Amino acid sequence: MSIWGTTKEGVAVPIYTLKSAQIEVRVMAYGAKLVSIRTPDRSGKVADVVLGYDTLEGYLNDNSTYFGGIVGRYGNRIALGKFSIDGATYHIPINNGANTLHGGPIGFDRYVWDAKEIPNGVEFTHVSPDGDMGYPGALTAKVKYTLAGNTLRLDYSASTDKATVVNLTNHAYFNLRGDDQGTILDEVLELNADRYTPVDGGLIPTGVLAPVAGTPFDFRKPEVVGARIESDSEQMKLGGGYDHNFVLNGNAGTLRLAAVMTSPESGRRLTVETTEPGIQFYSGNFLDGTFTGRHGVKYEMRTGFCLETQHFPDSPNQPNFPSTVLRPGVTRHSTTTFAFSTVKAE
Repeated sequence: MSIWGTTKEGVAVPIYTLKSAQIEVRVMAYGAKLVSIRTPDRSGKVADVVLGYDTLEGYLNDNSTYFGGIVGRYGNRIALGKFSIDGATYHIPINNGANTLHGGPIGFDRYVWDAKEIPNGVEFTHVSPDGDMGYPGALTAKVKYTLAGNTLRLDYSASTDKATVVNLTNHAYFNLRGDDQGTILDEVLELNADRYTPVDGGLIPTGVLAPVAGTPFDFRKPEVVGARIESDSEQMKLGGGYDHNFVLNGNAGTLRLAAVMTSPESGRRLTVETTEPGIQFYSGNFLDGTFTGRHGVKYEMRTGFCLETQHFPDSPNQPNFPSTVLRPGVTRHSTTTFAFSTVKAE
């Protein structure tokens, strides 16, 4: 552990380095963010496969990409910034068109979390007071990052003193060729999902669980990310590319395969498993070169992808979706793993 810097308010931000024989991971207390993952390609060349910055200031000055952050209290979108629990309606400040995104204007990614070292990793804790961003209940959120071999494991937990909604996820952007190596359009994705949730013009789910068969959202077999991203699909146009939640096969609550992404060029492969019911595949459509990352590279459109394991967007307003309501006396747990490997050239 070392102190990476201080916030504008003078709060010290520790950063931690986790190492195994295969990979090196850095995580910091500001936003409980995943800062970097250094892992070898098929020839043994090591590169960082997570988009990010060389300094804490880069993260402090970036209020739009959510690079590497734990987003909450509610990751993804809530329609019109409002929802009801037990007949009471709550209003969250909107920050994404007419909707609320990733918890509101000041989400969990903007706070310095308490940190403590644990075997093979770090545990971060953040207490969000009752009424924070309009959400009811004092919520205690924890996320553990642990590294074993080639696998980074994230264990989330949340508890509250009043009925609330919660949806925690990590918003890391990956590029398996390396964080400074251009777009991710040639990478190959496989998703363990027969269905997805189509969206409206505000990227809010319509409530339908639609089959992926016959659409550009069918990744049940490995497909090149860029192959259909410019198709005439209305859903693709609404998202500006992929920015959709996929309904994972299997039983939520059990750790199971969610996604596999492979870079044919580098040979790096990322395998994601999760206990969550969904995963948001985001192809970095809103990156626009505004932010300069490591190596002086500007992060342009589609230079990183996100695989955000989660409950579905707008679940508080969608009674047919798995519930995100958390009540006192219950601790919600979830687990996501990111495993790195390499494949031989074809």
